Amino acid sequence: MVLVPLVVVLLVLVNVLGGDGPGDDASGPAVVSGQTADPRGDLPPVPVDTPDVTPAADLACPVLMGQLPLEAAGETSRQVQSDTPFAYAWGDPPVVLVCGVEPPAGYVVGGPQTFVINGVEWFVDTTDPAVSVWTTVDRNVPVQVRVPSTSDSAIPTALGPIISTAIPYVEPTPGP
Repeated sequence: MVLVPLVVVLLVLVNVLGGDGPGDDASGPAVVSGQTADPRGDLPPVPVDTPDVTPAADLACPVLMGQLPLEAAGETSRQVQSDTPFAYAWGDPPVVLVCGVEPPAGYVVGGPQTFVINGVEWFVDTTDPAVSVWTTVDRNVPVQVRVPSTSDSAIPTALGPIISTAIPYVEPTPGP
C-alpha cells in the first residue's frame, strides 16, 4: 500500500518540475500549428436581407440564435452576411432563418396556409415558385424560414421545438 502514495508523489513532482522526455521544452508553452475546422462548413457565406432590429427582436432573438444547431435535418450550417446577427443558414441551396421579421401579409387565423408543427404555428407562403416562406404567427417576434423549392419542410419541422422554447407564445392575429 506504500506504492500508491509514492506514485502520486512522483506524478505531482513530474507535473510541477516538468518532465524531460522527448518534446518537452521548459522554456514555454507547447507550440500548436494548423487550423481547426470551421464548424459551419466550407460553403461560401449567404447574403441575407434582414429588417431593422426592433426592441422586441433585440430581446427575444439572441435566445433563439444561441440555441440554433450546427446541423439541422442533415444540413450543415453556413455563414451568413447580414446587417444583424439574427440570420442563420443551412445547406446548399441554403435554407435561411431570420428572426424578427414583420408578420406575414395575407395571414388568416386558421387559414389553409397555416400549419401547427412541433408546437409552432406557421404561415407558409408558396407564391414564389423558387422558395416557400415559412413564418411563425404565434410568437411575440416572428421568425421566418425561407426554404428552396428543391427542399422539403424538414428544417422548419426540426426548428419548431427550439423556436417554441426560445420565443414566447402569443395568440395569433390576422396579418396586415
